Amino acid sequence: MAEIDRVTAPLVLRHADGREQLVAACFPHPLGLLYLDLYWHRAQPSQAAHLIRGELRGDGPWRIGGARLRVLGCHNTDPHLQDAFSDWQQYLADHVDDYPPRAQIVEIARRLGATPSP
Repeated sequence: MAEIDRVTAPLVLRHADGREQLVAACFPHPLGLLYLDLYWHRAQPSQAAHLIRGELRGDGPWRIGGARLRVLGCHNTDPHLQDAFSDWQQYLADHVDDYPPRAQIVEIARRLGATPSP
């Protein structure tokens, strides 16, 4: 199975109810999968990180519980998510000093019980 926390492409989480959202980062967790919303670093900790319980399966797309995680498609595949992705990319480009570096994100994930790849 691919190390999902090493995937650098943008990822889409499709919830069991059909809602889709982009995720900023995700990490394996002993209980399932820990993921961070876009702009997670500006939210309250209790609202920024989420745990999906279950066994993570697959090599992409991945399945966990009733959810599915996949790589964001092109404009023709995922047009409903492209604006959010473009806005996120622009935010990251404009706020380089505001977004935590990867090492800090991994440390935060560890403190939340995740088991990031070495």
